[in-house]
Amino acid sequence: MSAVYRHGFWFKLVLAAALVALADRVFYQGGHSHGWLGLFGAALVLAAGLALPALRQDRRALAALAVALAMAGAMAIDATILPFVLFWVALGLAILLPGTARFDDGWRWAQRLFAHGFKALFGPLIDLFKLARSHRRKPQAVAGLRRTLPALVLPLAGSAVILALFAAANPVIEQFFASLSLPFPDDALFERLFFWCFVSVVVWGVLRPRRSRPFFGTFDGSGDLALPGVSPTSVLLSLIAFNLLFALQNAMDLAWLWGLMPLPGDMTLADYAHRGAYPLIVTALLAALFVLVTLRPGSQTAASPLVRRLVLLWIVQNVVLVASSMLRLYDYIDAYSLTRLRIAALAWMGLVAVGLGLIGWRLLKQKSAPWLINANCFAAALLLCTYAFVDTGAVAAQWNVRHAREVDGTGAGIDLCYLAELGPSALLPLIELESRPLDPMLQQRVKMLREQVQYRQAQVLSEGGWTLLGEYRLTRAAALGAVLPKAPPNPRYDCSGQPYEAAPVS
Repeated sequence: MSAVYRHGFWFKLVLAAALVALADRVFYQGGHSHGWLGLFGAALVLAAGLALPALRQDRRALAALAVALAMAGAMAIDATILPFVLFWVALGLAILLPGTARFDDGWRWAQRLFAHGFKALFGPLIDLFKLARSHRRKPQAVAGLRRTLPALVLPLAGSAVILALFAAANPVIEQFFASLSLPFPDDALFERLFFWCFVSVVVWGVLRPRRSRPFFGTFDGSGDLALPGVSPTSVLLSLIAFNLLFALQNAMDLAWLWGLMPLPGDMTLADYAHRGAYPLIVTALLAALFVLVTLRPGSQTAASPLVRRLVLLWIVQNVVLVASSMLRLYDYIDAYSLTRLRIAALAWMGLVAVGLGLIGWRLLKQKSAPWLINANCFAAALLLCTYAFVDTGAVAAQWNVRHAREVDGTGAGIDLCYLAELGPSALLPLIELESRPLDPMLQQRVKMLREQVQYRQAQVLSEGGWTLLGEYRLTRAAALGAVLPKAPPNPRYDCSGQPYEAAPVS
């Protein structure tokens, strides 16, 4: 079999049919198991590598394909939306990169990925039209097919009559044909056909990528930009004023928030620290925007040594401000417990600090706008890919359990309602909390909540929501001695400790 045929249209068609069959077996017949998204994703990555030889010859594409495979693994562990989205972004980059001479920047690639996804919706129709057009260009082949079909009528019809007679005389043959009878069209059949069509479109979009040029160019971000009220003098004065204001805020944070000096009057650390970290992050983002707009590489303001020093000083002060914001949030967590949203906020603050550093480096080294876009995209991608493998709900639950006032006597009171919201992520921390010496009433509530969560996790796995992480939770829970309820728990108390109303007796 030649390489041209092996990697040609028909080979891709066979691969697509195999992937549709796999999707039908895993998702449709297999009960929609969430964890098997990872298996299907890995199969899709393998099929792309087989069908697109140019992909295997491009190091950039191979790197993107490796990321897609890692995200398929993350989906097998826990099929959440983040690794799902990252998988398709990485796979889209992998199949489109061989068609480009260089990477250019993230803004252009966002446009390419959007256009590829839109065109993929119509990919099978486009290829069908191309196939029909190619047959019209080969009249000899069509004429040969027309000559062959009449010659097949007699043997096929005669064989059908003979088989019908044999089926009437032989019950074994009759049962065989009865087993091959087509099902009556119903809603389930149409639903399954729609599922096949949907998977076919998705798979065909990967095996037959649709390349296009970006619609909009990248904002250059260099040279002077004419803005009312913006001049070298106004920028210099602004930077002096901004540095003084930031120095005042940072000095107060260093003195009081970081514990170098006692707070004035009756003000407590909670009053100061819990005022709010998010407005300070908004301030840092506005500072970044100011630098990007008024101190573009190659502009008159950026050429001034004094302005450049003031900008770098201001960026350093912004990074200190972000660090203080993170400390404020940490103190808030210490007082009011940890949540998924607060973990995301800490990660976002770290990303803001990295972005500020990249802006300063761009100014020092006269880097281009595409460089800044790509550097920030890389930092964000690295953070998100790491995030895809972390169960932040379990992290929050573990923190809250180990730092609860009921456990160590110093933290926030345990919030069982939030642990109930976390669901299966809180299972192992609840088992740990249940093993602690607690007030008998609280101990009973924790046990009831743990049984609810454990039973629900087992139910999800049995109903098609299987994931590696879910399986691990139940296995680990059994190893820790937590007994899985055989029937749905019916607790006397909800998460807030209020008794349920008794059901009326019928």
